[in-house]
Amino acid sequence: MSLLKRFAQTKVGGKLMGGMIANKVDQEVESIATHFERFLEPVIANNDELRRRVFEIRHEVYCEELGFEEPKPDKMEKDYCDAFSEFCMVKHLPSNSFTGCVRVVCPRDKEELLPIQKYCSHTYQEHALNPDKFEPTEIVEISRLAVLSKFRRRKSDKFQGAATGVINEETYSEQELRCFPFISVGLYLAAGGITIERSRKHVYVMMEPRLARSMALIGIKFEQIGPTVNYHGQRAPYYINPKIFLANLKPGFKALEVSIQKAILKQL
Repeated sequence: MSLLKRFAQTKVGGKLMGGMIANKVDQEVESIATHFERFLEPVIANNDELRRRVFEIRHEVYCEELGFEEPKPDKMEKDYCDAFSEFCMVKHLPSNSFTGCVRVVCPRDKEELLPIQKYCSHTYQEHALNPDKFEPTEIVEISRLAVLSKFRRRKSDKFQGAATGVINEETYSEQELRCFPFISVGLYLAAGGITIERSRKHVYVMMEPRLARSMALIGIKFEQIGPTVNYHGQRAPYYINPKIFLANLKPGFKALEVSIQKAILKQL
């Protein structure tokens, strides 16, 4: 079933949507979606050149900036999961440059473990949503989400002391600044779209609890399935599935998800 039909059948307040346009969309959210579509575009990394750019972005963020991984001589951050993953980037259209990336780890058999299974299985063993209880072809993990520092800060954030992520105002217009905090949201929506199109039923992610709370504000409601542990900082295991994702996503972001889905479907 197409994503558009799935959204049309999603119940809101006990009534069928009957199409997203029939719902009153919050003006601010609608504006954000409009700005995203004007300045940003999801791109599936479906060839060697694009995947190389994914690994370069990850190296810049995970190795050079955050120090989560050791720097590599070739300036590319890769691991065992990349062999059975799909990747998406978000492109900044005016500069024709990529802002960030995400991967969806899609195991094909029991030998191909999700990162959460390999490194953090102790955090969720007693939970009913333990990924080990499902078939490998039913589960995915959203991981290695990375947004380059110059795209992470709005103008209003620059007085908070985090200078490393300030956007160069001579390069990027004030109008564009409004959409940059939602690059990570766009990456999560793209990952959700990939998951739905690949018919995967269960989605996992290790993330900071404050990020999970931020995602809940737009209707991406992850369920925490284990305690917070020290794994590239303070992170906890979270779960979501396509049904929860589609049922709770706020109307303006459903519109953005449909737009993103249309773009990535042409590339998958």
